[in-house]
Amino acid sequence: METSESIAKVETATLRVEDAAKILGIGRQTAYQLAREGKLPGARRLGGRIVVSRIVLERFLESGDVASNS
Repeated sequence: METSESIAKVETATLRVEDAAKILGIGRQTAYQLAREGKLPGARRLGGRIVVSRIVLERFLESGDVASNS
């Protein structure tokens, strides 16, 4: 049986655009604009929401390749 403490430690596979913006050091509006243009790494539309893949964003940051938008 999982406790509320162990559940709180679970990392989600996706981030909100606002959280991705904080990680990247850019503004929220800029992050949404990049997501709409397909230039925010890992951004995907799910219904009416835009979410960002944590793994894709981390790989982007680790690669140091600012020209890539994979």
